[in-house]
Amino acid sequence: MTTAPRPTIDSVDVAGRTVLVRVDFNVPLAAGKITDDSRIVAAVPTIRSILDRDGACVLMSHLGRPAGTGYEANFSLQPVGARLAELLGRPVVVPGEGSVDDAAAAAVAAIGPGEVVLLENLRFHAGEKKADADFAAALAAYGQVYCQDAFGAAHRGDASMVAVPDAMSDSPRVAGRLLEAELKYLADAIESPARPFVAVLGGAKISDKLGTIRHLAGRVDTLVVGGAMAFTLLRAMGHVVGRSLVEEAMIEEAGEIIKAVEATSTRLLLPTDFVCAAAPEAGVATTTCGRDIEGDLMGLDIGPESVASFAAAVRGAKTVVWNGPMGLFEIPPFDTGTLAVAQAMIEATEGGGITVVGGGDTAAAVNDLGLAVGFSHVSTGGGASLRMLEGGPMPGVEALGTV
Repeated sequence: MTTAPRPTIDSVDVAGRTVLVRVDFNVPLAAGKITDDSRIVAAVPTIRSILDRDGACVLMSHLGRPAGTGYEANFSLQPVGARLAELLGRPVVVPGEGSVDDAAAAAVAAIGPGEVVLLENLRFHAGEKKADADFAAALAAYGQVYCQDAFGAAHRGDASMVAVPDAMSDSPRVAGRLLEAELKYLADAIESPARPFVAVLGGAKISDKLGTIRHLAGRVDTLVVGGAMAFTLLRAMGHVVGRSLVEEAMIEEAGEIIKAVEATSTRLLLPTDFVCAAAPEAGVATTTCGRDIEGDLMGLDIGPESVASFAAAVRGAKTVVWNGPMGLFEIPPFDTGTLAVAQAMIEATEGGGITVVGGGDTAAAVNDLGLAVGFSHVSTGGGASLRMLEGGPMPGVEALGTV
């Protein structure tokens, strides 16, 4: 998608007004505890922008996949509200057991400048996923300004993403600071990149990245493909890959993709060797295999030769977009390839390049490796960043209109 200029939260007067902010607080929880608060932290600049200028915030988000038939304690946003209050240094009210019930409406009616209400999980209501107009109208009544800051959900057409801003067409509809940054890096990186422009794709399934490969072919100078998705491409080229993960139903289409990329100016860079083992387990014996993997072995990371060639391509780039790990990074020593790509990207950043990490597993990998601060931008949205990379529609962005 192309991104025309859009109004931002910093361009609108919020003093004495209540801003309805769609945030992405879909954070991982374990036994009621937040295990990664990065999405909450990422929303703080937008919230502070409103509060510091005497505005009030009504925040709305989904969390997980409740049934849509009412309150479910396991999916409550109460832990999120508690963590956000710590980050902001002020109270955050999470009223009632729904987002449009009497308790929520009363809390919003009582809100004043500098105060924050976080509505309960939007997906407790079936109307959220159905983009129900009545549900959207009830939410829209809570604010005088609509702010979209949930990039991680901006590829969805849910009520809070599309129907609410539609219901507020006579009010300012603006992008938050996080959304603005995501669009700046992801859209600009594709539409007007500094060159050489390198895209690095990995992960398990090539079916998840076909649209991305098609869209980037002819746009990037080098397309680097690692992770298990490389095995389907290698099978299409006639290689034997042992017990490595292959999407059998995608082999024919993978062959067509290879031909399509090779017909453009883009260089396709595939692994030439792998770190192989009999099972994806810590402490298992490993060996280095070429593109042909014999017997019961499986490729679980790119090998040293591939590490060197991938790192060289990335290190010399002026724009790098990366989505998907190079191997089973959760289990050492199969994190070597992912770590090498990350370090090469950091070197590219230090050399003045723009480096963008897609969300999901890739963001988790660089966070786990403690390297997130070394990139120009780490996206908060896995599915949304992929949608951007494949040039698909972003309903939550398009609903804001343009300046």
